[in-house]
Amino acid sequence: MHEPAGLRARKKQRTHGAIADAAISLFLERGFDRVSVNDIAAAAEISKPTLFRYFPTKEDLVLHRFTDHQGEAAHVVRDRDSGVEPVAALHRHFRAGLDRHDPVTGLNDHPEVVAFHRLVFSTPSLAGRLARYRLEDEEALAGALGEGIQARLGAAQVLAALRVLARANWQKIADGRSARDVHPEAAADADYAFDRLR
Repeated sequence: MHEPAGLRARKKQRTHGAIADAAISLFLERGFDRVSVNDIAAAAEISKPTLFRYFPTKEDLVLHRFTDHQGEAAHVVRDRDSGVEPVAALHRHFRAGLDRHDPVTGLNDHPEVVAFHRLVFSTPSLAGRLARYRLEDEEALAGALGEGIQARLGAAQVLAALRVLARANWQKIADGRSARDVHPEAAADADYAFDRLR
C-alpha cells in the first residue's frame, strides 16, 4: 500500500519542522558551537543520516529560516506593476515589512526572534554562510534589474541598504526598545535610504 504523494509531502514537512525546531531550541539554549549534530538528532528522535537528508550542514539548521526570503528582492522587481520603478517597488515592499514587523526587517521584538538574530550575528560560521545567501540574492536581483555593471551595482547597493536598515532596527530592539517605539525611526530611515538609492 502506497501513501498518497500529498501525505508524504506533509510528513516530510512536519519532520523538517520538528528537526529545525529542536535545533533552534538547543542553539538558543546552549549556543551554536556547544550543540552537536548528535544532540539535535537525539532531541528530534531521528538518526543522524536522516537529519542530514533534511539539512546538509549544521548551519542550514539555522539559516533555513532565511531561505523563505531567498530571491525576494528579485521577485518584487519582476512582479511589480507596470510603470513602477524597481527601487520604488522595493521601497514599498520593505515599508510593508516594517508595518508587519517582519523579522527580516529587523523590526520584531519577539524574544525568540531577537535571540535568533543574536545567534546568527554572533556566530562566525553562520554569518559567513549568510553572506553566501546574500551573494545569491544579489545575483538574482541583478538579473531582475537587467544586464551589465549597472544592474550589478544597483543590486549590490539595494541589498546593502536593506542589510544596514535591518541590522540597525535589530540593534535598537536588542538594546531594549519595542518594535512599536522603533517603527517611526525605521520607516524614516527606510525612506531616507531609498531616496538616496533613487
